[in-house]
Amino acid sequence: MSTINTEQVPGRAGASAGVEHQERCRSCGDPGLIDVLKLGEQPLANTLRAPGQLDLPEARYPLDLAMCPGCSLVQILDSVPPAEMFENYPYFSSVVQTLVTNARDIATRLIEEDSIDAGSLVIEVASNDGYLLQHYRDAGIPVLGIEPARNVAVVAERNGIPTRCEYFGPELAEQLVGEGLRPKVVHANNVLAHVPDLNGFVAGISTLIGDWGRAVIEVPYVKDFLDRRAFDTIYHEHLCYFSVTALDHLMARHDLEIERLERIPIHGESLRLFVRRRGSGPIDPSVDGLLEEERGWGLQGPEPYRELAADVERIGSQLRELLGGLKGKGASIAAYGAAAKGATLLNTFGIGAETLDFVADASPHKQGLHMPGSGLPIRPPQALVEERPDYVLLLAWNLVDEIMRQQEEFRQAGGRFIVPVPEPEVL
Repeated sequence: MSTINTEQVPGRAGASAGVEHQERCRSCGDPGLIDVLKLGEQPLANTLRAPGQLDLPEARYPLDLAMCPGCSLVQILDSVPPAEMFENYPYFSSVVQTLVTNARDIATRLIEEDSIDAGSLVIEVASNDGYLLQHYRDAGIPVLGIEPARNVAVVAERNGIPTRCEYFGPELAEQLVGEGLRPKVVHANNVLAHVPDLNGFVAGISTLIGDWGRAVIEVPYVKDFLDRRAFDTIYHEHLCYFSVTALDHLMARHDLEIERLERIPIHGESLRLFVRRRGSGPIDPSVDGLLEEERGWGLQGPEPYRELAADVERIGSQLRELLGGLKGKGASIAAYGAAAKGATLLNTFGIGAETLDFVADASPHKQGLHMPGSGLPIRPPQALVEERPDYVLLLAWNLVDEIMRQQEEFRQAGGRFIVPVPEPEVL
């Protein structure tokens, strides 16, 4: 029987209802936030538009980045209500083979490392379409997904993943434990950055793992964000950008500790944290090693982020010049990847239909819709072979290897890719 509870998902609010401007750090409450980058007012990066909506007004919200000198958390200052972004969510993890492979690998490892069996329980918060939990289910292990996007939760249920369609927080955690659910592992992949109430979310994790389990959390790493000049990962869903220092402060506040860290090549480069009750055992050297490394590159000051801001302007100028030069020579240009990062890049640099013909994307849930802001149509990847643009701007640059393998036919026909960051480059 389905465990989706659609009454738990709030209805869509008005375009500007409930937007909250942060005056204090989302984690430690420090009032001394320092502005480091302003990307202007932008539409919601995952709010794709149907053809009949293109003439309607499009809500835009400030996209400003700040850092906290108290705990080093990097964060955007304006929170759009979650229902505006997640009630009908176009992102399905199973479409990205890299994510599915990463999920399979960590599930297989933990089954062996933690002796997880049919008597255990694995929960994933923000479980999407079941791309991770399916690997535990296939091994005969009970699973439960928690996914607030109604349309995605329905797909997970169809895929055989019991799913509660709710937002996760301390109340839901207490309810689950009260029902006798004590997970041995709680996964939380690429969700911590999305929650307005960081402390409430981590308090819920603390309740859910108690003294009997551990959490495995994946977040994009702010160091990689800086090194790659990955400003396009800034959008309204991503409220926070994490260092180990910021995460260490956050976990300690809720009687948790990071027992081990891994750096993994997902979404550029991410951190995988293994988290448990404080004082449960020894701490792996990987934790102190990264904390010491971060002290060495001065992450508790604004300078690295202000250097990023200057580089964003330079990248924009170089990319517009490159694309304009190609168009001036009569070249046709498309784009690949109707991802949120692509929307940020296009809207930040003002690139639209004057330069690009369309955006190709492998997700059938996005095809036939239009990009926010630019209004560019989204088409299947086969359109690259059919239309044969001379160049393709690779908006999903973090998946460059996977996409170039998939598009070998396009490349063999003479098509070339343009990678926009950290330096615009023609491949």
